[in-house]
Amino acid sequence: MTVSTSDVAAQATWPLVVNACRMAGLDPKGAEPVRIADNAIWSIPGNIIVRVTRPGRRAAAHRELLTAQWLAECGVPAVRPALPSAVDLPEDRAATFWERLPDHTVGRHEDVARLLRLLHRLPAPDHLLTLSDPAAKARTRLEAVQHAGVTSDGDMAWLVGYADELAVAWRSLPQGLAPAPLHGDAWAGNVARAHDGHAYLLDLDSAAVGAPEWDLTSTAVKVTTTATISAAEYERYVNAYGGYDVTEYEGFEVMRGIRELRMTTYAIQTAIDHPHTADEARHRVACLRGLNGPRPWTWTAVPHPPGSPGPIV
Repeated sequence: MTVSTSDVAAQATWPLVVNACRMAGLDPKGAEPVRIADNAIWSIPGNIIVRVTRPGRRAAAHRELLTAQWLAECGVPAVRPALPSAVDLPEDRAATFWERLPDHTVGRHEDVARLLRLLHRLPAPDHLLTLSDPAAKARTRLEAVQHAGVTSDGDMAWLVGYADELAVAWRSLPQGLAPAPLHGDAWAGNVARAHDGHAYLLDLDSAAVGAPEWDLTSTAVKVTTTATISAAEYERYVNAYGGYDVTEYEGFEVMRGIRELRMTTYAIQTAIDHPHTADEARHRVACLRGLNGPRPWTWTAVPHPPGSPGPIV
């Protein structure tokens, strides 16, 4: 059986989808890729979405199911599991199965803010881990791509050192808002807006407990770093959250730096499968190194497969 897509990354995950479906008692025939990024997301008949993790993310997948079940109990709009358990796969991967959402578009920034306001007010459940080092995700990516040749050896060494500096700075952040449950990657692409106006949280595998400012930084960088949203749009976002502007938090520069680094390492990772985007990855590295002037910088969205919720900047 083959899948009708020319995307190399999708072809690579297709056997995992077939194996996971069969182990779960589902038929993979007719599966279509939705989005191949940090997770491989596929649609199968029966209005079910299959998510296959990257290697090393099995435990996170199991926690993601617990998070979704907890959000359902709390009445927070979010994706819902189609099956209660994950299927374990080789290389410490896992597959999870989800109910397909109604037809939708990318969420609005105000949707993100309103959902975060609901989430941050909840008492944290026992299964969520503390967000101790968000720069770790960037370091993991750097380890995986260090010999791919997308960036120079000098740039790679600088990125590794910068990631270490940010990790140290994270541990000394000043007190801000009270710790709360976090989404962990709360940008508009991880919120779906149905045609009836209802919005839902997606991609719960980074949920944790920590400073709410981390969630709020994901949208703040869209105005301060990439200028992909206007000041007026950002003001509406702040108002929808309740008036708190994370850019005024004393630790914002550190959080912004970590978010920028993660966006940059994602671009490097993407360039391996999409070599024509390597210039964008190198452009982002140059920005971080101070070679392209002050913020905001012009960053071009990296590619995403047809049908995905939107480009990843």
